[in-house]
This record gives sequence, C-alpha cells and structure tokens, in this order.
Amino acid sequence: MRTKTLKKNKINVVTLGCSKNVYDSEVLMGQLRANNKEVVHEEEGNIVVINTCGFIANAKEESVNTILEYVQKKEQGTVDKVFVTGCLSERYKPDLEEEIPDVDKYFGTTELPGLLKALGADYKHELIGERLTTTPKNYAYLKIAEGCDRPCSFCAIPLMRGGHKSTPIEELVTEAEKLAADGVKELVLIAQDLTYYGLDLYKERKLADLLKALVKVDGIEWIRLHYAFPTGFPMEVLKVMKEEPKVCNYIDIPLQHIADPILKSMRRGTTKAKTTKLLKEFRNAVPEMTIRTTLIVGYPGETQEDFETLRDWVKEMRFERLGCFTYSHEENTHAFNLEDDVPEEIKMDRANEIMEIQSQISWELNQQKIGNEYKIVIDRKEGNYFVGRTEFDSPDVDNEVLVDASKHYLKTGEFTTVKIYEAEDFDLYGEPI
Repeated sequence: MRTKTLKKNKINVVTLGCSKNVYDSEVLMGQLRANNKEVVHEEEGNIVVINTCGFIANAKEESVNTILEYVQKKEQGTVDKVFVTGCLSERYKPDLEEEIPDVDKYFGTTELPGLLKALGADYKHELIGERLTTTPKNYAYLKIAEGCDRPCSFCAIPLMRGGHKSTPIEELVTEAEKLAADGVKELVLIAQDLTYYGLDLYKERKLADLLKALVKVDGIEWIRLHYAFPTGFPMEVLKVMKEEPKVCNYIDIPLQHIADPILKSMRRGTTKAKTTKLLKEFRNAVPEMTIRTTLIVGYPGETQEDFETLRDWVKEMRFERLGCFTYSHEENTHAFNLEDDVPEEIKMDRANEIMEIQSQISWELNQQKIGNEYKIVIDRKEGNYFVGRTEFDSPDVDNEVLVDASKHYLKTGEFTTVKIYEAEDFDLYGEPI
C-alpha cells in the first residue's frame, strides 16, 4: 500500500513583455533556486508567478488575459496559488485587486523581497549576477540601469519603473563574468535609456567606460547595445565600437518620429535636423554599423503632412532594421491630455506603409550581402535549418541566417563563418566555409 507523500511546490514563472522583464524573471528564478525552491519557466507548476507588462494597450490585454487564465486554473484546482508582479501590477494594483481578487497577491516592480517572502524564500543580497537564464545558452541580457528620467509624453515607463538608476560598473562586470562562466558568449546591454548610463552614479555618462570594462571579460565575444536615446548620446561610445572587436557594430536607437511638430509634442528634446546630423555622425564614425530604430505613427495631432515627412525620411535614411508601431493612448501620461484624434484604421495604414517601405529597403540591403562571408552564432535548430545571426542582428527582432541542416552539421551556441548565397526581405541563406 502506497503512503501519501507531501506534494513539493513547483514555482512556474511566466514572463510577458520586453527583455527587461525577461531579466527580472531570471533574477527572481535565481533567488528562488538559491533558496532551494523548485522553479521552472513557462512550464507546469502548482504555484504561478506572472511577470506582467503594462506598456501599451495590447500588452495590458495580454497580461490581463494571462492572469485570468491562471485564476481559472486555480478555480479548477490545477494551480494552488497565483501571484502577479511586474509593470501592470505596479501601475494598476488597486484596480487589479478589485477586478481580479482571486490572485493571491499583487507586487510592483520594486517589491522582489516581498514576492520572495510570499513564496517562502529570503532575498539574498550576496547573489549579485546570479540568474537562471531563460534565453538560449549563448546569449543573455545584461540590464545596466533601471527606470527613466526622460519626459516623453507618450511613455508610461517612469510610472512603472521609477527614475533612472544605474548599476555600478564593477557589479556589471561581476555579472558578466558569471554569465561567461556559464557559457554565455553574447551580452545584450539593455536599459530604458543606455545613453543616460552613469550620470546618476558618476556625474557623467559612462557607457564607453562600461564597454571598456566588459570587453575584458574572458569568454564574452559579442556585446550589443539596445535602447539608446538620441539626445545627449555619448559619442565616445562610437570610438570604442570602432576599436573593440567584441563590441558589435550595431545600435538600437528608438527615434519614434521625425516631424518637428510631433517631436516637440512628444517632448523628445530634439529636432529632425539634430537627429539626422547624429545619424550621419554614426555612419561616418562606424561606416559598417547597423542601426535599428522604432517609430510611432498615429500620435495625437499627426497630420498627413507629418506622416509624409516621416515616410520620406525613412526612404532617405535607409535603416538596416526598423519597427513601426501604432500610438497607444495611455492614462497618466502627458499625451493622454491630448485628443487621440487619428482613427485606428489610419494608424494601421500608416504603420503598414512604413513597413512596406522598410521591407523593400531590407531586401535591397540583403542582396548586397550575397557572396560575402560573415561570422554567425547559431541560436537554434528549427525544422530543416540551423538558425544563426550575424553581429548586425539582435535575437528575436532582427534578420536571421539559415543553414541547411540536411547538408551541414553545426552546434547551437557556437560561432561559425558562412558565405551568403541567397537573400530575402529579412532572411539570409548561408553555407559554412
């Protein structure tokens, strides 16, 4: 006769939203593992922690639907407890507690010790850099700062993440060393604003100094920059990028718009002329650099003329990588006081038009790569292909290089050199050499 055993709790962490949330989930999981808790990422578990996004309408809807899904599982008895953390619960905690009371407890973005306590764990201060990474083993996100001091009219991030707070260089180096020891070869530097890094701690912008420290970490081969703000960009970063092979010739610099009336209303602190000059300086300093940007169409008051200014500028600048989003009217932001006066249909038409232009630009730029050789890293095997990336491509958002797995064997997480023989809008096909 079998004796009844006590069921051991398994904590399932579910991550929604951006790479900053991925990082936060990994830190949470590292803390739980250090407390000898069984923890999984987006698998089955009787205790669920949902790390939510509250940035724009679609993300909020996805977060609410996920919470409701797990509350229903709790009612059915397949889940014992549901906890909610992240940006949505930071921003809307009272509303959520009232609307979805069956969640065991809601936590904001800065309440990790409280969340751990609710999960029967202690916050361990000594665990700097200890994370349970959820990305493929060859790359990891390195969050160099939290929060944002920028006054952008459309953005709710300061409401959810607070003011800018840089992590000291020595702590980031320690974290990078631990990641490298675990086999990570590529660091993707993330923050709400990389440009501002160091101003709060060191009274000057220190992104270049941070890069110089990180390139010394053995085992790290690529360092990639995400989410730089155009105003006040520290130009010495370009010198480091040019001189240090480990720093990828790549930058993600979300520009949002280019028509001066919209930039002014968005409170971006720049103009079309200044932005265009900055990008030309980027190109002159590092001609081989890939620039990724994101744009918003349908912002309050965006006229057809404003959109055409943006559209023509996209054609002129020929960005290697570009994403376009429709404006989301967010309460408690400065722009919420404006009338959301561009119809949804027009927003979508404008976004589609920009992306069609970008698709053609991307195809043309990719054709120029045929016959060239590139160092790539293999992220995964998918169907009949090994899927890799060049230094000009960030995980999940950019182009990929496909290698026929029926003809060649490659190891995931390893670097190899390929020659490109075919190119589409967003994918390249290569053969190892």
